[in-house]
Amino acid sequence: MEQNSALHPADIAEEISRLNKGEQHQYFMDYPLEDRLEIFSFLEVDVQYTLIKSMTEQELSELLNNLKPDTRNELLSELPDDLIKYLINLLNEREKQMALELIGYKEDSIARLMTPMYVQVRPYYTVDDVFRHIKVFGRKAETLNFIYVVDEKNVLIDDLKIGQLLLSDGSTKISDLIDYNFAAIKASTPMEEAFEIFQKYDRSALPIVTEAGVLVGIVTFDDVLDRIEDRDTEDIQRFGGMEELDLAYTKTPLLQLVQKRAGWLIILFFSEMLTASAMGFFEGELEKAVVLALFVPLIISSGGNSGSQAASLIIRAMALGELKLKDWWYVMKREVSSGLILGGILGTIGFLRILAWHFLGLYDYGPYWIAIGLTVAVSLVFIVLWGTLSGSFIPFILRRFGLDPATASAPFVATLVDVSGLIIYFTVAAFFLQGKLL
Repeated sequence: MEQNSALHPADIAEEISRLNKGEQHQYFMDYPLEDRLEIFSFLEVDVQYTLIKSMTEQELSELLNNLKPDTRNELLSELPDDLIKYLINLLNEREKQMALELIGYKEDSIARLMTPMYVQVRPYYTVDDVFRHIKVFGRKAETLNFIYVVDEKNVLIDDLKIGQLLLSDGSTKISDLIDYNFAAIKASTPMEEAFEIFQKYDRSALPIVTEAGVLVGIVTFDDVLDRIEDRDTEDIQRFGGMEELDLAYTKTPLLQLVQKRAGWLIILFFSEMLTASAMGFFEGELEKAVVLALFVPLIISSGGNSGSQAASLIIRAMALGELKLKDWWYVMKREVSSGLILGGILGTIGFLRILAWHFLGLYDYGPYWIAIGLTVAVSLVFIVLWGTLSGSFIPFILRRFGLDPATASAPFVATLVDVSGLIIYFTVAAFFLQGKLL
């Protein structure tokens, strides 16, 4: 395959991904080291892994020692422990220490995404001093949009936009420009909370500090965006009633794809058996009033749909930080109102449908058509109400126990409401039709 040096590294990474494993190594190694470092950061994890296994020890050492720390750390976090140890031993002392420090942070902490490659200066520097410093140390910096000001103990005291420095006189001291007003994230902060901080301050990069305020790294928005994409993909897959995929859909082997989907399908299948059990329990009522069976799909689907809607809204609001655990009562009050209104709308439509079909002669519901209509209408009110409450409350329960709210998948909520919806339906039917059809 002929190389095209004019391509963006991301495009070259796509080309490499399309090659077979035997060609990937040769094509990748034909590029200069500086290009390989850029291309490697755009490759999928499985392609990175393939290249690592095909490289010689010298090639690996050269690549790893020159990779950006955040890219290298993300790679190491995806590999088996024995391979991590092997790769870390290929690093020089400085890079090894840096890698071990990054890996030492909790897996879900924002520090896992940080890079120690940034420009920091002292308050007594002049603007000219800063630009001389940037020319010496800025080449490897992740970003030069911000310059970080630290004291003699490396405690962060401010950050300055590069534009502010460009517009200042060369003799101006940094201490005259700082106002001690800056945003930073603690290294131990969970990624979910850190994402909210990024959204709040709308910054392209944020500094990472220890509990004592010592500057240890920065996280750029592109790294955060990648992780948000991974998180949202995982949540969507879980919400659809399956385990999250380790690779892209097009690269996941068929058997693994089946395995990821089969577990939840089996659980939901056994759960749906309860629906059959509930139908069997009310078999006598169905024999006496076969007309009730006509509305079973309508009843249970309405409850499941309302539950799935509510779960989608609440899970997304939680992901965006709009709702916290303490907001559960506020949500319940809103969903009671929503459920009653939505149930009332569907119930009215259901009643009017029975009325229309009866008088137009499309179906003969008999002399008790009003009771049948009221059964369907009232059942829909209660079942839609129950669906909205279930769909909105289950994510809070999962979050309370430290689980991912996305586990409250749409199929799971729908199954729960299906079973309970039948019980509600036949209970209402017994009330309106007792002594008539039943």
